[in-house]
Amino acid sequence: MDTKRMTRLALLTSVALIIFIIELHIPNLAPVPGIKLGLANIITVYAMYKYSFGDTALVVFTRILLGTIFSGNISAIFYSIGGSVLCMCGMFLLRRVTDEKYLWISSVIGAVLHNTGQIMVAVVMLKTTAVFSFFPFLLISGCIAGAFTGICAQILCSRINL
Repeated sequence: MDTKRMTRLALLTSVALIIFIIELHIPNLAPVPGIKLGLANIITVYAMYKYSFGDTALVVFTRILLGTIFSGNISAIFYSIGGSVLCMCGMFLLRRVTDEKYLWISSVIGAVLHNTGQIMVAVVMLKTTAVFSFFPFLLISGCIAGAFTGICAQILCSRINL
């Protein structure tokens, strides 16, 4: 990996981590566990459309690792990784068929996939299917948050070329 690309990926990771840490201080808007804005995903969506899958995965997994360490919630790493893997795979496939001007759609689907991955991890970790009762709320909030982060990433893609 050349120095220029590594520096750009480090910059994206740093920005995503800063956004994540700021978002930790925003109180939960809903009583349902797992609902949050996911503003750091603006960087993920941007990276998905501007960089390779491997580069995006590097940014995302570095942010997840450092974010869980900084937040002190180490068990959250399993939920984040489970959701992120499914989300990135889905968005990578969508990237091939959607134009950059419609990346907000990819972001909405990515958010739904992320929530699906988190629910799957919760079922395995908690050994109960009762967590499926949260799924409709996560889907609705994921669509809203995914649309917002997707629109932000779309604006970012049109204005910045890192």
